[in-house]
Amino acid sequence: MKRVILGFLLASLVATGASAQESFRVELGRDGETIGELRPVFLPFEARPLPAISPAEVARRYQRLFARSDEPAVRIDALNRLANIRERSGDDIGFSIDEEQGIYRQAIDSYETILARGAFGGRLDELLYQMAKAYALTGQNAASVERLKQLVGLYPSSSLVPEARFRVAEDAFSRGRYLEAESGYRLLLDSEGIRPDLASKARYMLGWSQFKQGEDAWPRAGRTFVAVLDNALPDAQSLATVPESEVDLIDDTFRILALMAARRSGIDTVAAWLDTAGEHAWTPLLYDRLGDYYAVTGAYRTSVVVNRAFVDRYPSHPDRPAFMAQIVDVWLLAGEADKVRTARADYVTLFGDEPGYQSLTADQRAQWQAFSRTLADYYYHMAGQARKSGHPAQASNRYGMAAQYYERLAGRVDVPGPLLRLAGDAHLLAGQYASALASYQASAYSVDSFPESADAGWAAISLLRDAIDGRVDGGGLAPSLDALTVESRRFGETFGADHRLPGLLADLASRWLAAGDLDTALDYAGQAIVHQASAPAERYTGWLLTARIRQQRHEYGLAERAWREAIALSGRPELAERVNDDSENLKDQLAISVYRQGEQAAAAGKTDLAVAHFQRVESLRPGSAIASKGRFDAANTLLRADRWQPAINELTRFRVDYPDHPLAAGIPEKLVMAYTASGQLLKAASELLERASKNQDPWPDRLRAAALFHQADALENRDRLYTGYLATAPEASGADQHVQLQTMRQRLIESGPDADRWRRQQVEQELASQWHSEQTLQWAGHSAMRLGVRSAEDFAGIALTLPLPASLDRKQAALEAARQHFINAESLGGEPLRSESLFRRAELYRVMAADLMASSIPPELNDLERMQYQMLLEEEAFPFEEKALKLHADNHQRIGDQGFDRWIEKSLAVLADLYPGRYQRSVRWMTWTQEAHDDA
Repeated sequence: MKRVILGFLLASLVATGASAQESFRVELGRDGETIGELRPVFLPFEARPLPAISPAEVARRYQRLFARSDEPAVRIDALNRLANIRERSGDDIGFSIDEEQGIYRQAIDSYETILARGAFGGRLDELLYQMAKAYALTGQNAASVERLKQLVGLYPSSSLVPEARFRVAEDAFSRGRYLEAESGYRLLLDSEGIRPDLASKARYMLGWSQFKQGEDAWPRAGRTFVAVLDNALPDAQSLATVPESEVDLIDDTFRILALMAARRSGIDTVAAWLDTAGEHAWTPLLYDRLGDYYAVTGAYRTSVVVNRAFVDRYPSHPDRPAFMAQIVDVWLLAGEADKVRTARADYVTLFGDEPGYQSLTADQRAQWQAFSRTLADYYYHMAGQARKSGHPAQASNRYGMAAQYYERLAGRVDVPGPLLRLAGDAHLLAGQYASALASYQASAYSVDSFPESADAGWAAISLLRDAIDGRVDGGGLAPSLDALTVESRRFGETFGADHRLPGLLADLASRWLAAGDLDTALDYAGQAIVHQASAPAERYTGWLLTARIRQQRHEYGLAERAWREAIALSGRPELAERVNDDSENLKDQLAISVYRQGEQAAAAGKTDLAVAHFQRVESLRPGSAIASKGRFDAANTLLRADRWQPAINELTRFRVDYPDHPLAAGIPEKLVMAYTASGQLLKAASELLERASKNQDPWPDRLRAAALFHQADALENRDRLYTGYLATAPEASGADQHVQLQTMRQRLIESGPDADRWRRQQVEQELASQWHSEQTLQWAGHSAMRLGVRSAEDFAGIALTLPLPASLDRKQAALEAARQHFINAESLGGEPLRSESLFRRAELYRVMAADLMASSIPPELNDLERMQYQMLLEEEAFPFEEKALKLHADNHQRIGDQGFDRWIEKSLAVLADLYPGRYQRSVRWMTWTQEAHDDA
């Protein structure tokens, strides 16, 4: 992986050309790629000018010199010059590698010979170094190391000592004597005059020596390797200028540190190393290498912990985004999709605020945006899955998360509109309606336009409408018609040519109509009609709403026009399916608007105009209910205007045209009124009788007809109806009905035939009734008086003949009947009839007395018996005379209270005639049973 270090280091290599060197060195073996392959190097020589001949020719001459000379010093010098030429020229000249080993075996003898002589023209420390190299090249490592140790011991101040120490320590390392190697490397590092490159290698190998000693020595090794890195990468600038020769060393140092940390306590070990050594420019590289180590070995979770530890430990470090991104890569490598998603979410959250986002590079911002979009799309998709699976709460939560990601991302892209639209959709599906509305509005109006801007604006309108209609509830949204109107106005101002706008205008008109704001509703309906994008469907709706508004405002003339426009549009083929159910209703509404115009004209007293409108309805909807009602109301309008004959004509025509119409049942009543008002009483009565013949209870109408006959002096017709009704023996259920019945009887009495029959009924009903009026009492009183008079006449006509008891019984019964009538007359008629009642009752008794006295005497009686019989008659007649005198006297006494009338006058005349003839008798021949109510 090494996303942080390897690519960075390899890109930073600085190459050095061999031809530019001012010195060279003889390699006593090549450095290996690994620690185990490292071999001693060295023996540098001063640079010398090359001759003006080809290096190959010079090399050939030194080869020949080495082969021909017997002098050891010459042979060694020739050998050194050959190596120098090869180093300086860079060409593969001189002895080959295979030849070198044989050559150096020969050279060893020369070295030993020179050393044995003790005389050498050059420096012995160099000679010892060259001998060590020769031994090394011929595979005699022990001898080589022995010569190097000899060099160090004999010449400790030699410039060759550092390399000698290094090779000695390296030999110990290669033989597994790591403690000895550690000591050698440390001794070298503590010495003075060591070259930086050799010190770097020595410090590196010191760390390895310590590492090879086991975990107990790893703390020392860790500190050593930290020092290696501090030396190689001392500052941030050095990270960008790593020499090519040190790339492998640095990379291997990071690797071994990561290995040690991983095998101990991981990130805690790293933290311990770093805490004890101050600040390090290479710290991110170590965390990266440790995280890579764990990832490569499959310890993905621990790798993530390492990366996260760096982020948490260095909150201001510019490499934090790279480590957060590397966590995503680790989980991707592990195949942990959920953890990948969590890592991306952490990345987005960590750098989500404005300062954090601004701290990112352009590439990192692109990555933040990519992560945000991936997360938003994921949660949106998963919310849909949860919704399909029947988990609404889970779906709502995920939609909410998707919305948050879309919104945050929208604020950091060049064209945020589509993302805000998606955020609005997610908020909507999450039930967060207020947030959805805000996102839709921002998408449509707050950013640069994009192809779906109008759709976003429409989504905001749709959401408000759904909320008002109750299809969505809650979510922090408090919808109102005013808010919808404002939103719609903004939509119209921004997207005025949108094909959906006319429908929206029509919908607003409908809503304001329902809200009772007719002016606003009418305005929007008009806009829907005239809008340039308005299709027949929208114009149709606009005219419908206009018609309803006009009708609701009682502007029926304008409503008629709107209904006609709607009806005209309803014939369009594209509206056929929609209008199919409305067509009849439209015609009905048109008829209603005309009918209402008739009502308005009628209310204004414009009878002719009203009748014209009412009659026009039938031409619009022939045979309809409103058509018949129009016809009926036309007649009513004429009635109210007292246009009786035209009204009668309309009513009669209506009854002919609509005989079974419910309204036809009311026509007789209206005709009765019209006939009555126009003086055609008999026709009015005929209407009532005609209706009565069809009613289950005919008498209410018949009695009204009787009243009309009475008014028209058609008494025979009247009396016939009265007689028929009274024959049903009606019983009064109230005072009014009692008066009505008594009035009928009174009129029958007055009309003549069979009067006494009605008088008797009249008296009986008045006596039995609990309801009375002054009029009925007077009528009944006079009827009783009249009946009494007739009974008195019957009484007077009964002669007392033999046998006297039989005739006397008849006469006495007649007297009682007459007397009762007079008493009834007095009780019913009151004071106006009392004088007559007293007089007539007194006369009954006086006539009775007179008739007794004048009655026949049995013929078989002798004179004495006849005289005695006559005396007995006088005694029987005397009480009657007394009663008559008393009643006449009572009548006389009324003068003081009631005044004088003719009946009192008659009583006075009788008293003047009867008073002297009063006698008392003690002998009675006939018995008389006195009644309890005989007025005595």
